[in-house]
Order: sequence, then structure tokens, then C-alpha cells
Amino acid sequence: MGIKRGTTLAAVAVVVALTATACGGNDSAGDTAKPAGAVAAPSQAPSSGDGYGDGYGSGSGADAAGAAQPGGQLAIAQDEKLGSVLADSAGFTLYRFDKDTAKPSKSSCDGDCAKVWPVVAAGDATAAAGMDQALLGEVVRTDGSKQLTVAGWPVYRYSKDTKAGETNGQGVGGTWFAAAPDGKKAAKAAPAAAGAGAGQASGALTVAKDPKLGEHIVDGNGMTVYRFKPDTAWPMVSKCEGDCVAKWPVVPPVDRADAKGIIEKNYLVLDRPDGKRQQTVNCWPVYTFTGDKKAGDINGQGVGGTWYAVAPDGKLITVQ
Repeated sequence: MGIKRGTTLAAVAVVVALTATACGGNDSAGDTAKPAGAVAAPSQAPSSGDGYGDGYGSGSGADAAGAAQPGGQLAIAQDEKLGSVLADSAGFTLYRFDKDTAKPSKSSCDGDCAKVWPVVAAGDATAAAGMDQALLGEVVRTDGSKQLTVAGWPVYRYSKDTKAGETNGQGVGGTWFAAAPDGKKAAKAAPAAAGAGAGQASGALTVAKDPKLGEHIVDGNGMTVYRFKPDTAWPMVSKCEGDCVAKWPVVPPVDRADAKGIIEKNYLVLDRPDGKRQQTVNCWPVYTFTGDKKAGDINGQGVGGTWYAVAPDGKLITVQ
């Protein structure tokens, strides 16, 4: 296959309407930042009566009507309405088509459809930071060309997205949808239930000040937020699974508007192998602790020499 699967990800291009972000390194390197993804502004999707829209690329982000578009270094953008959205190296939103199939991978968009929805070529595509490389694949189209797939779904750009970050193709014909980093349809996570108790993070993050820890991140219930040292931010991976997660519940996705005082660089969501979606801060997965029974408790601090409270910039607070 032509998919590049290198373990080191190249820098994502800085494009109009996207602000470049960077993932942190490991703690021994001082959480050194590296390129990862971008933030995109939302856009209102147009209505259309047909299955693929009515534009043919004139004045669009596509180089030519129907021409395959390079994927390059993919990126994860944050859209106000859709949450995490997959974008190509130029920052243009990637879409999937309900009339296609993922198992087996097959594209049903040819001819005029492909003029409106240019296919994304498979040849040079590499996974976005925090995205499972194994999700990338390719499908051979009827003309013999190879199209990029994500979790088996062929992906496309939209000719009416004229600049990076637009999502004008969302919902077109009731069959076209922005792709999430896991290949599913992009959709914002539902907010956490109100009244969440200890060990269950609420849908907010803020900063508290403790005499011992200083400024540190807490959830909407005032419960201390922690990081696990074996985790990595580059690539973005949680090493806390199974019984570990039962004791250290993951912090669910939190809207940026509900993050007060947090440095929002690389404010991304991790799609975990167990199906949970976990908030990260500076690309580090974050958790709460079931041993904290009330707001302000810091019983998880230093547990096992691996669990520590989190500073507003995402770094560990190792004070004992």
C-alpha cells in the first residue's frame, strides 16, 4: 500500500483559519511541544436536494474539478458544532458518504459526484497525532486510482469548502458528513450528567489553588485532575486500562468554553481502545481518582510514584 506509516509525524502546515497546535513530549524532556493538529472555525452547511451537492469546484479549495486531492499529514481540528473533525494537510475537512461501504471498502461516488466531492488520494497520507495509524487504508476505485480510507470509509473533500476549516459539506443530501478521527461521523460528545459525584468528572475544567500543590486543574465538581506518568503525549496514548480505569476514571470530553484558566494548546480528545473518549490537556490524558471523596481532596497525589496532579499548562505537579 502507499500509506506512509512512519512513527515520527511531520509538522502540520499552518493554514488560514487554523491555529497550529503542538503535543507535549515526555516529562524528562520538560513536556517539549511538537506539532499535532489545529483548531478550525465552524461553518453552516448548505441544504441540497440531491445525494452529492450541486457545486463543481469553481473557486473552491479543490485544485480542479474532480481532481484527486493529496491527504498528506492529516490533522485533527476542533469544530464548535461537530467536535473533533479530521482534516487534510491543508486544513480542509474530510468527509464520508453514507452510500459508500467500509466492510468491504467501496466508493459509490464517481463521475459528476467526484467533481463535487474530490477524492483524497491514498499515496502520501499519514495519520494525525493521537490517531491510530492502523485506521488508514486505501480502496481501488473503478478508474484504478487509490483512495484514502479511514476505518474502511473512503474520504473526500468538498468543492464548496473554499478555505481551511470550513464544514459546508456537513449534512449535504442527508448522506455526507464530516469524518471523525476514528472514521465515524463527527459528532460532539454529549455533556456529562449533572450532579456527577466523586470519581466521575463533570463537563467542566477549571483551576484551583492548594496550599501544597499551588495552582492545579480540577473538574466542575472541584475534584482534582491527575496524569499518569506511563502515558504518552506523542503519540497520544493512555496506559491506564481495565481495573486502572475503574480506580482512575477518565475525564470525558470538555467543551473549550467550559475550560476556565486552562492553557488550551492541544486541547484534544483521545479515542481510547475501550471505546471511551478522554479529554487531554497539552495532549496528556487526564483522570480523576475514586479515592478523592470531596472537592479539594488530593489523595491521588504521588500514588505509586506515577500519579500526579496537573498544572494549568498540562505539566505534572510532583510536590509530595
